[in-house]
Amino acid sequence: MEEEWRPKHNPWAIALTVTLATFMEVLDTSIANVALPHIAGSLGASQEEATWVLTSYLVSSAVVLPISGWISDRFGRKRFYMTCVALFTISSILCGFAPSLPLLILARIVQGAGGGGLAPSEQAILADTFPVAKRGQAFAVYGMAVVCAPAIGPTLGGWITDNYNWHWIFFINVPIGLLSLWLTNRMVEDPPHVRQRSATGKRSVDFVGLALVASGVGCLEFFLDKGQEKDWFGDPMIRTFALLASVLLLLFVYWEWHHPDPIVDLKLLRNRNFGTAVFLQLILGMVLFGSTVLIPQYLQVLLGYTAERAGFVLSPGGLILIVMMMVAGRTLGKMDPRLMVSIGYVAVAAGLYNLTRLSLDTSFGTATLWRMLQVIGLPFVFIPISTLNYVGVPRSKSNQISSLSNFARNLGGSAGTALLTTFIARTAQTHQVQLAANIVPGSAPYSLYMDAVSGMLHTAGISTVQATQMAVGYAYQQLIRQASMLSYQNAFFVLAVSIVCLAPLPFLMRLPSNAGKPAPEEIAAH
Repeated sequence: MEEEWRPKHNPWAIALTVTLATFMEVLDTSIANVALPHIAGSLGASQEEATWVLTSYLVSSAVVLPISGWISDRFGRKRFYMTCVALFTISSILCGFAPSLPLLILARIVQGAGGGGLAPSEQAILADTFPVAKRGQAFAVYGMAVVCAPAIGPTLGGWITDNYNWHWIFFINVPIGLLSLWLTNRMVEDPPHVRQRSATGKRSVDFVGLALVASGVGCLEFFLDKGQEKDWFGDPMIRTFALLASVLLLLFVYWEWHHPDPIVDLKLLRNRNFGTAVFLQLILGMVLFGSTVLIPQYLQVLLGYTAERAGFVLSPGGLILIVMMMVAGRTLGKMDPRLMVSIGYVAVAAGLYNLTRLSLDTSFGTATLWRMLQVIGLPFVFIPISTLNYVGVPRSKSNQISSLSNFARNLGGSAGTALLTTFIARTAQTHQVQLAANIVPGSAPYSLYMDAVSGMLHTAGISTVQATQMAVGYAYQQLIRQASMLSYQNAFFVLAVSIVCLAPLPFLMRLPSNAGKPAPEEIAAH
């Protein structure tokens, strides 16, 4: 029977094998963010031009994510997974040797196509390899790849670019990719339902659905990634891409909903567990990627940290995540997973609220401790949601489940980063106006401050006139820093409030004990 299938090799060996490539892909994405200034300088490009190194990868990856389930069903999951690993590895070599920015962007597009299929394939492999009772522990291993890698990436990226050069952030993928290919070929196998679907999958291709999802998701990702840089709807190009994304994705939903063999099975969202889980994965992506971007950005822009030193603030949080992933994985079978998710959300909200205390005087140790406290609750959200994804859904749909849930998390990450970046920029302007209103030239506090600063500068050998002018400039710089600090505090507060409001939602989901029984949604999914 399909339900009794078990792999020939040790499930934990398979879990570590497929986690290897996913960890490599997520780690490389965060490393590339840190190395961007070095890449721009080396290739003679501006900072804005160099951001296409990130945008091209994100767009390519986002296009592949939602259709990876269909590709796995059609060509075989193991074959698709190995193809993705091979593409990622080969394109990493091309990225490392790229002599110009256009060639690097082209190689990154290919790399994104390979990287986009890794995480959903791994999640589907784990779901089929492990029985329901042990999925929590299996997804803990998976969680280390998609949650811990962004925390480690900035530190490793800063160290590599400072001590070697940016080419090595791509070359380090090669031995890992080759090892992953060898282990996958030896250990991973497709279960009977996947082999059956790929054997009978040589039917007509839904080219319309494929074109709509590729173009729609590509336009959406471009809109989210470039929106703040181009002043959102103030730029005609951004307006055009927003309109195209809206129209194409609406057409895609309508077409796929009525298609007998869709590229993306959107009707799975009618399943109560899966529909709720996709929404929660979307929010998880916003929090995970948003906080991972905001904290090092705050440290570098306002406290003057280098990329490597900012990474050292995040890295201990990665170690905490590894420990808590194991704790959450073992707790899953002994506790209501819906309650775990709620507790996790409350813990994450408390950690984010604590970050509203960040100031311009926050020490390295304090920032590191607060980051560690902020991530403690994430595993209690990630692992139960990943497990509840599959409750009441046919096992033959595991590829579709994993691709849609990973797409939701990545889309949440892109949307969260874009929205938070815009929020910080706009609120900083508001705070700057409010703070400036309290500065009254000629008042006693203002005069005392200016006399103190100009006096120190005059002592250093600067003329009285120059010291006075420099004191005004220094005061303005402090005003901007304090306005930015307040905007970051506001961003963490908004995240905390948003997360705590979601705490009751997991109780809409069914418990895993019903996984073996057909649910109304499962029948409808057929």
